[in-house]
Amino acid sequence: MTARETDAPEPSSSTIAAVIPARWASSRFPGKPLHLLAGKPMIQHVWERCQACSSIDKTIIATDDERIASAARAFGAEVTITREDHTTGTDRIAEVIEKHPEIDAVVNVQGDEPLIDPSLIDELANLLRDHPDLQMATAATFIDITSEEGKQHLHDPNVVKVVRNRAGDAMYFSRSPIPFVRDAVHEGLVQPLRHKGIYAYSRQFLLEFVAWPPSAIEQSEQLEQLRALDQGVRIRVITTSDDSPGIDTPEQADAIESLIQQIFPS
Repeated sequence: MTARETDAPEPSSSTIAAVIPARWASSRFPGKPLHLLAGKPMIQHVWERCQACSSIDKTIIATDDERIASAARAFGAEVTITREDHTTGTDRIAEVIEKHPEIDAVVNVQGDEPLIDPSLIDELANLLRDHPDLQMATAATFIDITSEEGKQHLHDPNVVKVVRNRAGDAMYFSRSPIPFVRDAVHEGLVQPLRHKGIYAYSRQFLLEFVAWPPSAIEQSEQLEQLRALDQGVRIRVITTSDDSPGIDTPEQADAIESLIQQIFPS
């Protein structure tokens, strides 16, 4: 059976894990997972958000670096050591799934989002648990194009946009502004969506996905989720009010640390 040929949905008691991929190497921010924010490593904040979930059965930190693994074990996390040659976090998570046959589905939680909302993780987990025919799901937030920040996000190639169909499934992801507004008469007809880099996958689909070669459109946009669309896979996109930012640079880390101290005062 392929990832596109599934049986009718049945009630599920799936074991769903949150997996947090973490690597040391980063051109802009080496050692990012262990950068201290309000006295704790960044990866610990993300792990704690996952621990606050009610629909996640286990949380695993996936890393190939013993420094990260040792720090994670010290604060009580379960760690899976992975190979060093993975090019993406998705590949790293697939190795974790192979090593844990008890896991039926997984939520890929980015290790640089220390303020991720646990309810968003739960919602994606429950979506797969309640709909066993669904192979992949992700999330997006609405872009307010009436604000200057929203206009900047719309045209920023580092901000990924997504368009959904009536059923709530992704039609396309792009670094360009989508949908394109041809004339001012139609301005505001469709509110653009900013893709949030959190994914949920069924076990079977994830193992198939990492075995597929990258598609041409994926390589063009440098967006691996386009590989799934190219294969005809349905990606459900839920909307969320969680606009918690990721951290790419030390400067961004300083700003997030201030937010953490405001939200979780010691």
